Amino acid sequence: MSLKWTDTLDIAIELDEAHPDADPRTLNFVDLMNWVMALPEFDDLREHCGEKILEAIQAAWIEERD
Repeated sequence: MSLKWTDTLDIAIELDEAHPDADPRTLNFVDLMNWVMALPEFDDLREHCGEKILEAIQAAWIEERD
């Protein structure tokens, strides 16, 4: 399964597993984008990402954590 930017919940789950000590509430968007792109199953272009997508990933990650 490959992940795209629009797979916000799946990305959030993968990020939570990959970075269990990270606080998604304080993570800046540059680091968040880089972490998403470093996920083994991620397969999308940087140009397809925007602030709204990063906000959605961050919100999903926070909800997953809670």
